Amino acid sequence: MSSPIRLDGHSLTRAQVLAVARGAGVVLDDVALARVAHAAEFLAAQVEKQEPIYGVSTGFGSNADKLLGAHRLRDELPGAVPSTEPPHIELQRNLIVTHAVCVGEPFPPEVVRAMLCIRINTLLRGHSGIRVQTLRALADLLNAGIVPVVPQLGSVGASGDLAPLSHLAIVLLGGGEAFVDGQRLPGAEALARKGLAPVSLSYKEGLALNNGTAQMLATGVLAVQQLDELLEVADLAAAMTLDAFAGRLGAFAPEVHALRPHPGQVETAARLLALLQDSTLADIPYHLVPKFRPWQPSSWDTPEAQALAFDIGWDWVPLNQRHGRERFYQRFLPFRGGKKHQPQDSYSLRCIPQVHGAVRDALAQAKRVLDIELNAVTDNPLVFPDKADARHVEEQVISAGHFHGMPLALAMSYLKAAIPVLASISERRLNKLVDPATNDGLPAFLIGNEDGTESGLMIVQYTAAAIVNDLASRAMPASVYSIPTSANAEDHVSMGANEARHVLGMVQDLGKVLALELFTAAQALDLRRDMINAARALARRTDARGFASKIQGGPAPDDPAWEAFLQEAEALRRQLAEAPAFRPGRSVAAAHAAIRSRIPALERDRALDGEVAAAVAMVADGSLLAAVRRAVGGSAAA
Repeated sequence: MSSPIRLDGHSLTRAQVLAVARGAGVVLDDVALARVAHAAEFLAAQVEKQEPIYGVSTGFGSNADKLLGAHRLRDELPGAVPSTEPPHIELQRNLIVTHAVCVGEPFPPEVVRAMLCIRINTLLRGHSGIRVQTLRALADLLNAGIVPVVPQLGSVGASGDLAPLSHLAIVLLGGGEAFVDGQRLPGAEALARKGLAPVSLSYKEGLALNNGTAQMLATGVLAVQQLDELLEVADLAAAMTLDAFAGRLGAFAPEVHALRPHPGQVETAARLLALLQDSTLADIPYHLVPKFRPWQPSSWDTPEAQALAFDIGWDWVPLNQRHGRERFYQRFLPFRGGKKHQPQDSYSLRCIPQVHGAVRDALAQAKRVLDIELNAVTDNPLVFPDKADARHVEEQVISAGHFHGMPLALAMSYLKAAIPVLASISERRLNKLVDPATNDGLPAFLIGNEDGTESGLMIVQYTAAAIVNDLASRAMPASVYSIPTSANAEDHVSMGANEARHVLGMVQDLGKVLALELFTAAQALDLRRDMINAARALARRTDARGFASKIQGGPAPDDPAWEAFLQEAEALRRQLAEAPAFRPGRSVAAAHAAIRSRIPALERDRALDGEVAAAVAMVADGSLLAAVRRAVGGSAAA
């Protein structure tokens, strides 16, 4: 169990929220508690003076014009049993019990614990009027491991997350339901199980407990943390795909990105170069890369080579087809293999910094908003007990709009647009890998398929495409569609709770797409590396004539061009023979090894469902990134 997090209302971080979400307890700062007590005492004193205060001595929302009387009119109804509870106390309890009306599946415990942590922290600012004993009771609930059942649907994001936060607070009163040690229990039983007693609310405490942005903020913090890690995974997947393509690195050069220095773009380019450090596949001369040819019994000249599940080859560029390109063929030998003789890769490879970087910048904006919100006061009205020049109570208990979730909602809308973008470019890279028209000389669907019976990784791309389409269809921003509530007293709402909830679900599906790219790129990398190294091994054990057997389009031995052809074949053979073994970047190799420790290369068609699930799990549980970090030290791009 990690050390408890000290909450003071001013210094809560996303990392601390995550620690509490995952099980850490909290302690309350004494200085902050003194502020809390001061505000509560001030509020009680104003009530004693019979000052009209919204949500304390008036109703809520559209009932704000109803002042609470000293006694209830309903007590005068025939047969009524007079109540002994003051109207101010009944008002706060009724607020909680009538507002806890969310529906749907409960939020995971991580989300609910994060909500509790955030709510406690904002109340510690001392501007909400809650009593110290009530705030301590809320912290005791969290520290005891009681997780209120909070159904996911019901908040419009203003006045904050009223309904979800009421599900938190109702357990404090002994109502609702909660999870305790994995069991779902009535609220009163949950409290009793942990030796806690129900709380009776005082002035404004119901409003302090349920008026704020804790659900959307908690969900957003968890989503942002996952997206942060998935951006690292996305860079890793892209780097593996680049190595599998023997891609060009010039597009990631620092001097290039200095000319358009968006922070996320610059960072992504640098990360890609770090991930591909020590690669001898990236930037390989075009002519050294062979293209796939189907295996035949006569493909290879030794028993060891005959065990390969592929053949390789090049096409020779005849002398009469080189006019105007003579200078090019002085630098690159006249052989067409797997790599096209072009200085740039397709957008899904070349524009990784611009696309991944733009998502990084969207994430940075979301982090900025979340970090402000974590230590903000988001309930209403706000209590300023020490305002020296106040002429009346309305200048010390001020109704405002800090509960409105639009800052969070728009930040989450930005992420909703960014997530399908990251998934889409990943799917496009995956598609390039399996398509023989675009995969630079690899076999169709990354399988030999000598007999036409195998599908290889064809359908993996279908799954990725389906997820990308689903993500795109969910990217419509909820924040642009307000539906007024509370009899039009709350006539513009943020829908930020829906927005953050969508982002959390979408991030999890983004991880699946990235896992599918990694699954596919690992297979492509095996083929690319093995094909080039097979060419190297052949070049080291044979002469120019033997090597020329892999080259099509060459002249016959009695042709005048034969000697020139043989010299050029020898030059290709010699370059391959003298080259060191071809390998991916250090971080890419570590990721590939981690994948291969659980998922073998695909030699022949087999059931892939379990292996796809394993790839998805390695991304979701962080084990893939952890393996890479262990192998290279520090981050995956170290």
